[in-house]
Amino acid sequence: MRSIAGIQLLATIFGLLMAGSAAVGTHGQAVAAAGLAATAVGAGIVLRPAATAAVLLTVATIVLGATPHPLAAVSGLSAAAYLVCRHAVGPRAVAVAGSWPTIVAALGFSFVGLVATSFPVQVPWLPLVAPLGVLAIYVVATRPFLN
Repeated sequence: MRSIAGIQLLATIFGLLMAGSAAVGTHGQAVAAAGLAATAVGAGIVLRPAATAAVLLTVATIVLGATPHPLAAVSGLSAAAYLVCRHAVGPRAVAVAGSWPTIVAALGFSFVGLVATSFPVQVPWLPLVAPLGVLAIYVVATRPFLN
């Protein structure tokens, strides 16, 4: 039982880090959205659906406040850790939340997202090509399982 309480405390810490890092340097409506996100993190201690609402309110904070890319990356990484810790249930909740595939995937996607947003590239045709790229990645990833 001790590990479940520990993972819930860890989820709350990640949730507050998520909302707080998104709110740094913002004002107006973004601060209100961040306050609602922090409140939803508090409600997420008791109600799991509130955790999802907290993440969505944090996204609203980032959009409304034009949060800098590094802080948005920290907020996104914290959001992933928050949701994983908050939704981990059962006797192996700690093992799932702290597994290497989970940690590597979260850090990897955060790093790739941060690198992708660091370069001011203006490519208007990229959204048209992106679905083909996703399809190609899917085909390459599933190819070993189809043979």
